[in-house]
Amino acid sequence: MKYKVLHKQVFSVGNFAIVPIRFEDRIAIMKWRNEQIYHLRQQKPLTIEDQDHYFNNVVSKLFDQEQPNQILFSFLENDLCIGYGGLVHINWVDKNAEISFIMNTALESLRFHEIWCAYLGLINQVAFQDLNLHKLYTYAFDLRPHLYKALESSGFQKEAVLKDHCFFENKFKNVVIHAQYKNKMVLRRAISSDVNITFEWASNAVVRQYALTKNKIEFDSHTVWFNTKINDSKVYYYIAMIDGQPIGSIRFDQVAEEAVISYLIDPKFHGKGFGKKIVEEGIAHFRLDSQAYSIVGIVENENKASLKIFRDLFFKEEFLNENTLKFKL
Repeated sequence: MKYKVLHKQVFSVGNFAIVPIRFEDRIAIMKWRNEQIYHLRQQKPLTIEDQDHYFNNVVSKLFDQEQPNQILFSFLENDLCIGYGGLVHINWVDKNAEISFIMNTALESLRFHEIWCAYLGLINQVAFQDLNLHKLYTYAFDLRPHLYKALESSGFQKEAVLKDHCFFENKFKNVVIHAQYKNKMVLRRAISSDVNITFEWASNAVVRQYALTKNKIEFDSHTVWFNTKINDSKVYYYIAMIDGQPIGSIRFDQVAEEAVISYLIDPKFHGKGFGKKIVEEGIAHFRLDSQAYSIVGIVENENKASLKIFRDLFFKEEFLNENTLKFKL
């Protein structure tokens, strides 16, 4: 089956993909929903009859609609269905939608973060690139704090808490809403799983051209360096996300009473004005997360783009030597 509303039907990254929801996956989906009913807006366990009726009378009609109120997908790993979800409560006027997703219950304990992040990256492609929506959000009973880590690692920010909004096990619980906006840069703290993408960026020939240290980088040495940085209390290391996709990084290393900036933008995103934006956003985050250190940038003369950014942001400058300037804020 194909969705009339979509320009593209299959979205993939690595071994993961989402495809229009398949009738053949309905029984597995029913099983997972019944096992995880505690965090779903589902009043009672589903039966096979319930599930068949839903697929035959609700899901089947979504494919041909110009503006369906939901778009559902089977989530695959190596062509095996390991979850399902989609965009629900779609508001075509205001261009927003809620994200829905559950995975195979057996995978939750060991692969929750990995699978959620992979799914979010794919559903962002659907929402922001194919459908041109403006906003995505999640509506979650405050029962799974580990979900928030996956959301925030994927560029979502906590937007609201609805106090005592749901009744669970004879107690009122909060509902937590996270959101993400199209083309809005969001910074999050770097985590161990960012080691691969940061190595890819740092070892890129274009990036190395403007690095202060131009030696070739090996993955093993980068891994040691990276893990040291993210575990150092004097280092503030952020990943920049746009539409759920990492596009660069910025780091503040505290030395004495100064914090030295190091930043880069994935070469695929050069020329879009993200350099200035990541420095602005990075400074704002650093000021919130740390004490009021002076912020310093060290830039070689040939790096014209960085020189312009620091000057546009009103850093004071001085020559360290004939080839290098120091900027201070």
